[in-house]
Amino acid sequence: MRNERRLLTLLVCLVLGIGLTAAVLGATRASGPDGTSHSGMNSRDYVDIQDVPAGPREPSATGPDASTGTVTVDCGRNEERHYNEDNLVVSPGLRSGAHHTHAYVGNLTTDAMSTDASLAAAATSCRGGDRSTYYWPVLRRTDRAGGHPHDSSAGHGNAGEILPEATVSVEFRGNPVGKVVPMPRFLRAMTGDAVAYTAPSDADVRARWGCSGSPDRSTTRYPRCAAGERLTRTLVFPSCWNGLDTESPGHRAHILFPAANGVCPQGTFAVPQLRISLAYDVPAGVAIAVDSFPEQRHSPKTDHAMFVDAMTDAQMAAVVGCLNAGRTCRT
Repeated sequence: MRNERRLLTLLVCLVLGIGLTAAVLGATRASGPDGTSHSGMNSRDYVDIQDVPAGPREPSATGPDASTGTVTVDCGRNEERHYNEDNLVVSPGLRSGAHHTHAYVGNLTTDAMSTDASLAAAATSCRGGDRSTYYWPVLRRTDRAGGHPHDSSAGHGNAGEILPEATVSVEFRGNPVGKVVPMPRFLRAMTGDAVAYTAPSDADVRARWGCSGSPDRSTTRYPRCAAGERLTRTLVFPSCWNGLDTESPGHRAHILFPAANGVCPQGTFAVPQLRISLAYDVPAGVAIAVDSFPEQRHSPKTDHAMFVDAMTDAQMAAVVGCLNAGRTCRT
């Protein structure tokens, strides 16, 4: 009888040991270097906005040739609910090539199959007739599923109710050290790094998050805002064009960012600088997640945006004229 009890005890211990080992291995495989789950949010992705130091100011205009104007393009805030899982700039011709959902303003037909000709002929949400397309990954609240088709259509861990933009600002600015020249029609541009979480450096991280009550503070983390304030996203695009191409391998080499003082790299020309500013009403205490590739774990550092210039030559000339003359314009 004693031998039978000992044997039973050994069997129980063996089963428990195997189960514990499997659980530990499973947790290890499901976790990253910081110990967080692939499907869970990392608490270190959040920061109280008051703990974020005030950032440096925009470079001030220097010299008589500075282009100090601004042009705001009124394209609404995606009231049409134009969403898809495509990316015309990065993966043209490939349906659902983004593996996450994008929100759009401007051109109302943009998808993976769009062409220069289809963009030029499409309807637009922009009041002044700009048919350019402006788009970015959606932001979701993860505490409820939502009922819109795109609340669950992206897959790859991107689920939750899509938060609608409370405001969308599409603005072009000049250059603090010189005049700007027109962008070529159908120029493709992107800002930010969709794979920043696993990238070897933060060199291409550009998007900044903030709160409406603290416009002088921005961060690459999800900010916790005071009650009554809106969460903000600011996406600034490169504005130094090589003078030749509307696209390039990797989607970056043909249009670069200026130095901190506004000076463009040698061999490039300053063009209007696009700035997209988004704001959201986020209930207090609600977890949020920007759509991402699954291995990027919804890191706020992966925020990004894309743009295809479909303005007519006359429309672009008006933007450039306003910026170079130092005026404040709205279309």
